[in-house]
Parts: sequence; C-alpha cells; structure tokens
Amino acid sequence: MTITFRKIDASNYKNAISLKVNENQADFVAPNWFSISEANYESDEKHPYAIYNDEDLVGFFMYCFYPADEDYPRDSWWLERYMIGKDFQGRGYGKKALKQFLKYFFEKYKVNDILISAVPENYLALTLYEQVGFMRTGEYVGKEIVLELSYSRFKK
Repeated sequence: MTITFRKIDASNYKNAISLKVNENQADFVAPNWFSISEANYESDEKHPYAIYNDEDLVGFFMYCFYPADEDYPRDSWWLERYMIGKDFQGRGYGKKALKQFLKYFFEKYKVNDILISAVPENYLALTLYEQVGFMRTGEYVGKEIVLELSYSRFKK
C-alpha cells in the first residue's frame, strides 16, 4: 500500500467528485463536489486533496483554518472533510492516510493542535479518530462532536 496525496485540480476533480461513501454513510459527510466548491469560492484557507493508493483515487480530505466566530470560539485548524470511497473501505486506507496527513500537517504548520468533528451516529469515524489520538473535547459544532489532536499527543 502506497498512500499519496494530490491537490484537487483539473486532472482529478471529476474522479474526486465521483467518489462516494456507502448509502448509510451519506448523511455523515458532505459530497466531495460541495467541498471542492467551498474551497474554490469561499476561502483560500481550504485545502482539498485526493488520497491515492498507487494510481487509484481512494479518498478525499479537506483541511482548513477558521478564525474564531459564533460557531467556534477560537482560531483553529480543522480536518473539515475526510472520506474513503465505498469501494475502498475496510482495507486500511483510512487509518494509514489519516496518520500520514497528520504527520504532514504538523510538520508543515508547526501548530499545537487540529480539530475534527463527526455526527454521533458515525461510530466508525469516531473510532478511527480516537485510534489515531483525537480526543473528544465535550464541545459540539452544530450537531457534531468535536475532537482535538494535540501535536504532543500525536508524537506519542
């Protein structure tokens, strides 16, 4: 398994858009077309990437920076979207790619932490996030549980 990341661009956006989760997961993550649109039209601080295993596009993520606002009270980096396509789930791509992204992120940005959120019913995602070191903060954004990973905890 060789996991790499590529920015979403003209060469891969159609494949990223066509990547879907299972029907029973559809309410857990926004469609990739929506995330790509947000990145193109809402903020320069949204960074969408495709996850590849060799040459197969297997997943998608988008990380971003949000200044403090009424939704969340402090400036913070978020792994805002994270998904593995339905045809590639259960093969270890999710965990491996997430760890690899976190290593990249902490090396690039030299920040203390990153946040992620999930709906309470998304047990698989919550379990994955906690397995790589995210901890529930007790906070919610909308109806989603907020989890935080500190750099010091990630290094362990």
